[in-house]
Amino acid sequence: MAMTVGQDVAEGEQEVMAAINTTPLVDVMLVLLIIFLITIPAIVQQVPLVLPKERNVPTQTKPENIVIAVNKDGDVFWGMEYLKDSKALFEKLKRVAVMVPQPEVHIRADSEARYESIGKVVATCQRASILKIGFITEPPERALAGG
Repeated sequence: MAMTVGQDVAEGEQEVMAAINTTPLVDVMLVLLIIFLITIPAIVQQVPLVLPKERNVPTQTKPENIVIAVNKDGDVFWGMEYLKDSKALFEKLKRVAVMVPQPEVHIRADSEARYESIGKVVATCQRASILKIGFITEPPERALAGG
């Protein structure tokens, strides 16, 4: 006569657990939480700076200021005079660079002009030792509307 005590489990075999053990998951989550709490303050730190405020100052056009225009095709104009290349611009700027006080150069560029064309004008001004270069833009729409 055979008698079984307990459940129907073969000898040396364990019963399969149907529940998920969440202890390792909780341990991993706590470790990740601690890592994030330690590293986030290091990421957020920044050098304390006072950034410049936005301002739109109307241009004080003086007769001695030089206006260089660049159209959308990349053509450069000294006032209303067309300049065929950057060498002609350089020669004109070299004559102006020695004046005392040195006049400012204002660049008016078409909004469709390539940056390369404007960059060449700025580089030519730098080569000619022009100290003050400014860009002429349209005021924002909200400034025109009064608010």
